[in-house]
Amino acid sequence: MIMNIYFICTGNTCRSPMAEAILKNKKLKNVEVRSAGIYALEGGQMSENSSVILDQENIIHHHVTRQVNSEDVAWADLILTMTTGHKEMVIRNFEGAYGKTYTLKEYTTPYGAGDVFDPFGGDVTLYKQTFDELNRAIDELEEKIVMEEKTE
Repeated sequence: MIMNIYFICTGNTCRSPMAEAILKNKKLKNVEVRSAGIYALEGGQMSENSSVILDQENIIHHHVTRQVNSEDVAWADLILTMTTGHKEMVIRNFEGAYGKTYTLKEYTTPYGAGDVFDPFGGDVTLYKQTFDELNRAIDELEEKIVMEEKTE
């Protein structure tokens, strides 16, 4: 069974595209991944520093910014946002999002929940810190997905 995962942040230039690229790079069987932003401009690019960090980590990425839309919300089995504010906005604005929308940290480490730091406008060091934060959470997500597959 395929699991569709949808990462959401603010502009779809930093956190959600990095999260998407990290998870795609794990090449998990039966997992499809997309990302979008609450206030994203359609057709834009990933931030330069996000791209630099992914290149340094040898993570293949091709990204065009997208705005959250109802088709993708319906497509998703699991919606993972970068902040509590994003989560609340998605649940409030998209029918069908309730019950499958969590912050990334809430879903992966329920006892250590919190927001993923937004590096927007920061230097490469700041982006690397956000990448490391995302990478840890997505390692946890991968474990959770693998465990759920074993129980099915």
